[in-house]
Amino acid sequence: MQDKFALPIYWNDYEDIAQELYEKFGDEFNEAKIYRVRFTELMEWVLTLPNFKGTREESNEGHLEQIQSAWVYEWRDNQD
Repeated sequence: MQDKFALPIYWNDYEDIAQELYEKFGDEFNEAKIYRVRFTELMEWVLTLPNFKGTREESNEGHLEQIQSAWVYEWRDNQD
């Protein structure tokens, strides 16, 4: 359920996106699997996140690389 009080998320909100992806997929994706996700697939996942307000046209490879890296750090932080 979408939180109506949550702030909107945009492409450069890498940490917020990474947290959302980790919440969505949990440990289903480890570091190696995260780095193997195709950017086209990652973009689709980001576009469907709750409170995400960015557009497909605003996406670029740099954003997707940063999101992927932030997702790996988020996964690592949750492995304790």
